[in-house]
Amino acid sequence: MEELELTYLVKELPDLKSVPSKEMLDIYLPSTQEHCHLRIRKIGEKLEITKKEPVTGTDSSHQLEITIPLTSAEYAELSTLPGKRVGKTRYYYTEAGVDHEIDIFTGDLHGLVLVDVEFDTKENKSAFAKPSWCLAEVTQEKFLAGGMLAGRKYEDIESRLETFGYKKLNARHL
Repeated sequence: MEELELTYLVKELPDLKSVPSKEMLDIYLPSTQEHCHLRIRKIGEKLEITKKEPVTGTDSSHQLEITIPLTSAEYAELSTLPGKRVGKTRYYYTEAGVDHEIDIFTGDLHGLVLVDVEFDTKENKSAFAKPSWCLAEVTQEKFLAGGMLAGRKYEDIESRLETFGYKKLNARHL
């Protein structure tokens, strides 16, 4: 399945108190690769394995994503592999009729908050205006891709985030 999306750094959180959310754990494989494209994911009770790569060249806004559901036994065995891990809470937020997936990272990446916005057409993606609560569009920033963030600490990416004027968000109170 092809996916069109844009990713933004969040400068301040919208009101998420009554927004549905799910805890997520991603395990990227192989652990020896700098930018992994294969991911084992637990999102709430949903278990899956996904391969996600740009459709052409390096355009990260247009990805080919193949996802296979996993049984709990399959996930239990695959999750023992020595992959690079990243945890987050995903909030499903809608504004002006547009769905946003706000990821508040936990653990070693605490302070990082990203939002993905998916689109059904290239025209809708091109016409989209950055929400006021977002700082900068970072779709093409390889260092913020899930497979690059996995296994890293906030301190590892802090200087690169500062080039966008990003300030660490304390989002634990949600």
